Amino acid sequence: MRFSIPPSEVFAAALVNHLWQSTAVLLAAWLLTLALRKNCAAVRYWLWMAASCKYLLPFSLLIAVGTIFHPATRISIQRPAAAAMEQVVEPFSQSTTAAFASPAAALRGNQRLPVFLLVLWAGGALLVVARWWRRWLHMRAIARAATPKTFVRDVPVRSTSTLLEPGVFGVFRPVLLLPEGIVGRLTESQMNAIVAHELCHVKRRDNLTYALHMVVEALFWFYPPVWWIGARLIEERERACDEAVVQSGNEAETYAESIVSVCKFCLESPLACAAGVSGSDLKQRIVRIMSGRMAHRLGMGRKFLLGAAGFLAIAAPTTIGIFHAAQTAVLAQAVDAPADIPKFEVASIKPTKSGEMRFFFRFLPDGVDLQGITPQLMLTQAFSVEEDRIVGAPAWAKTDRFDVQAKVAPEDAPKLDKLKREERFAMLQPLLEERFNLKFHHETREMPVYMLVVAKGGSKLKPSELPTDGNGGRRMPQLMMSPGGLEAHGAQVDMLVHVLSGQVGRTVIDKTGLTGSYDFSLHFTPENMPPRMGPGPGAGPGGAGADAPPPPDTAGPDILTALQEQLGLKLENEKGPVDVIVIDHIDRPSDN
Repeated sequence: MRFSIPPSEVFAAALVNHLWQSTAVLLAAWLLTLALRKNCAAVRYWLWMAASCKYLLPFSLLIAVGTIFHPATRISIQRPAAAAMEQVVEPFSQSTTAAFASPAAALRGNQRLPVFLLVLWAGGALLVVARWWRRWLHMRAIARAATPKTFVRDVPVRSTSTLLEPGVFGVFRPVLLLPEGIVGRLTESQMNAIVAHELCHVKRRDNLTYALHMVVEALFWFYPPVWWIGARLIEERERACDEAVVQSGNEAETYAESIVSVCKFCLESPLACAAGVSGSDLKQRIVRIMSGRMAHRLGMGRKFLLGAAGFLAIAAPTTIGIFHAAQTAVLAQAVDAPADIPKFEVASIKPTKSGEMRFFFRFLPDGVDLQGITPQLMLTQAFSVEEDRIVGAPAWAKTDRFDVQAKVAPEDAPKLDKLKREERFAMLQPLLEERFNLKFHHETREMPVYMLVVAKGGSKLKPSELPTDGNGGRRMPQLMMSPGGLEAHGAQVDMLVHVLSGQVGRTVIDKTGLTGSYDFSLHFTPENMPPRMGPGPGAGPGGAGADAPPPPDTAGPDILTALQEQLGLKLENEKGPVDVIVIDHIDRPSDN
C-alpha cells in the first residue's frame, strides 16, 4: 500500500508561496506608482491592474514555461552495473541522516482542519460572489426598465426614474444610464462634461478590467491587500477620466461644478457594478481639477523604468525556470517497481546470527541472496536511492540485520536475465511491503547533495586492465570494500558514487564526465568504527579468520582528503530538490 502527499499540504504550501510572491509584485507596483505620482493616472491604474492580475497568474506557471525552453534531462544515479557482484563492506554505521517527521502524517491525524478551511474559504467566496451578483441583477433590472433616448458615439443612452448618478453599465455592450431630470439641473456644458467622463470609462473598458479584479476579490477575499488594490483602482480610474475630460477641451471649473451638481442630485453613490462619476475621494478630485494639477507626460527615463519592470516581471520567473531545470536535472527520481516484473514466489527471512558485521548480496539465476543486510539498506537498493533519501525509518531498521533468500517461480526465472540491475532490486519492494508491512510515500525536499568533480591537477584513475574471462570477453567489474578500504577493477565512476554516498551519508552525483572503466584503490579512516563483534566465518581458534579484512589505519586521512589525494577527485556541496522516500510504517518480519 502506498500513500501520496496529502493534497491539502501541497495546496497550502503553494498558496503561501503564491501570496508572498504576489505581495512582492504589489509592493513593487506601489513603489512605481509613488515614482510616477505626478504622471498620468492611466499609467498608475494599469500598474495596479497588473498587481491584481498577478494573483491570477502564479509564478510557477512562468517557471514551468522556462523549463520548456530548457527541458530537464535527468541524469540517473545509477547503481553499479555488474550483473553479479559480491561486496564485502565495512560495519554498518549509524545513519547520519535525520529522520524527518512527515508533515503529511500530522495532517492525516487530523483531516478536519483542511476540510474546515476549505469550507470556510468556499463560504466566503460564495458570499462575495452573491453580493456582487445581487447588485448586478439590480443594475440590470434598472437598465432594462430604463427608457431609450439616443446614441452617443455608438453607446446607447437610457433614462431611468431611479435616482442614481450617471453611469455606464455592462461589460461587452455598455449602456449609459442617466437619471430623469438631470438634464434640467445641469447646463449644456456641464452635461457634455459628464457624458465625456462616462464615455471615457467606455473607451478604457473600465467595467471589464474591474470585473477581472472582482474575480480576484472573490478568490482571495481573506487577503486584505486585494481589497486595497480595488480601492486604488477606483481612485486611479476616476483620476484618469478627469484628466481625459479636461485635456479634451472642457473647462476645469465647469467640469468640477458638474461633478458637485451630480452628487447633490443623486441619493445613491457610487454605483454598484458600474463606472460612475462620483467614485474616489471627491474632495481631492475637485481640488486637483480646480488647481490644474493634472498629469505630466512620461519622459524617456520613466518609460524605460516601466518597460524594464514589465520585462523583469515576466523574464525573472521564466529565467528561474530555465536555471532551475538546469540545476535540478541531475537529481534523480526514485525507481518504483514496474508492474510487469516478476515477483518472488518464496522468501526466507531470518535474523543474521553471525557476529561479523559484514554483508554481501548477489543475484541468483532464480532470485537473490542477501546476507547480513539491514532493512534500511534493502530500502536503498529497492528504490535505487542513497541512504539520505530514505527518511522516517525507525532506528531498528538501521541496525537489525537479516539473511534473505528469495526465489521466483520456475517459469519466471528466464525473465530475470532480461531485467536491468535496478529492476532486479526493485523486486524487493513487493517483498518489503508483504513481509515487512512497508508503507511509504514520495516527497520532494530541499536537501544537501554532493557533486563529484575532478580536482585541480586532474583525475588519477587508471584505465582498467581487467583480464579477459578466457573466452575473449572481459571479466565483470569487481568492487570490494572493507572498513577504510576500497579496491576496484574495471569499475565505472557510478560504482564509486554509490559507495561514496553510503560513506558520507548524502546523495553524491557524478559530474566528472569520466565514462570509462578504471582500476583504483582508496584507503581512508572511517568516521565511525564500531568494534569488531566477534570472529567471522572461517575464524580459527585464536580469533578472526584469515579472510577477515585488516582493521583500518586510524592515523590515515579522512575520506574527503583521501579521495582528492589518491584519486584526484573531490566532493562539492550543493543543495536542491530531491525526491525522497518517506517511511510511514515498517515492521520486523516474523521468523520463517
